Amino acid sequence: MSGNATSATVLGLGAMGSALAGALLEAGRPVTVWNRSADKTKPLVERGAVAAGSAAEAVAASELVIVCLLDDASVREVLKTASLAGRTVVNLTNGTPRQARELAEWVEEQGGMFLDGGIMAVPPMIGRSGAFVFYSGPQDVFDTHRAAFDAFGGSNYVGEDPGLAALHDLALLSGMYGQFTGVLQAYALIRSEGLSAVEFAPLLSGWLTAMGSFVQHAAVEVDSGDYTQNVVSNLGMQAAAFENLPIAAADQGVSSELLAPLHQLLLRRAADGHGAENLTSVIELLKK
Repeated sequence: MSGNATSATVLGLGAMGSALAGALLEAGRPVTVWNRSADKTKPLVERGAVAAGSAAEAVAASELVIVCLLDDASVREVLKTASLAGRTVVNLTNGTPRQARELAEWVEEQGGMFLDGGIMAVPPMIGRSGAFVFYSGPQDVFDTHRAAFDAFGGSNYVGEDPGLAALHDLALLSGMYGQFTGVLQAYALIRSEGLSAVEFAPLLSGWLTAMGSFVQHAAVEVDSGDYTQNVVSNLGMQAAAFENLPIAAADQGVSSELLAPLHQLLLRRAADGHGAENLTSVIELLKK
């Protein structure tokens, strides 16, 4: 098989891979699927996909090859069994910028083209409102296959450097997990007195929404490197006040380990003579 320019192959049929293949089928695109455990191909075959007997056979079936496996090592293990010449490999497996750059170089050495992607959705969201995917790599390769990518959700191209999709992905996830830790800490405090987290949730949600303006304000300060403008609640004051959070947590029988890293950074930054600056200046301690 020389490969079909309008079809797509999906390697890996976990929850996300199956959702990606399903979205391509819904968009009317011929789809070839492969999974190490062949039984996972059955639901998609019933919907019209073609199951390949091997990864090599699946790659040969289409010019566009979507990869969604466990990790970088599994991607390399599977792809090395196939001929990648003339293929566009789109890696939607979660990974790091360095892994994406190294994989791009390897795929190109095999005669293929490469895009890396970062999926910002859970499987049930694929093909639905709110889902979007970051892509990075050659602009012309992205443009050629944009129609297929749009079946998954919004297609956000972020640059020629193959590592940029993973960078954007992990940056957003970092913000998300930071928010999650604060929410869990808040609920732990509320529950320590037997109060209802459900009843407290509207207050917390409203408060976090009100604090959302920090994102844009901090971005301006970070890009400029100036943390001294419009200081309302300086870092030194916040470092001192923050002390009450671990003390209160201990009094309530709640661990403060989720908050400890920020506390230590605030104290260090204040001790270094930056207490009059905005809290945003803590980012300087994160730079190597």
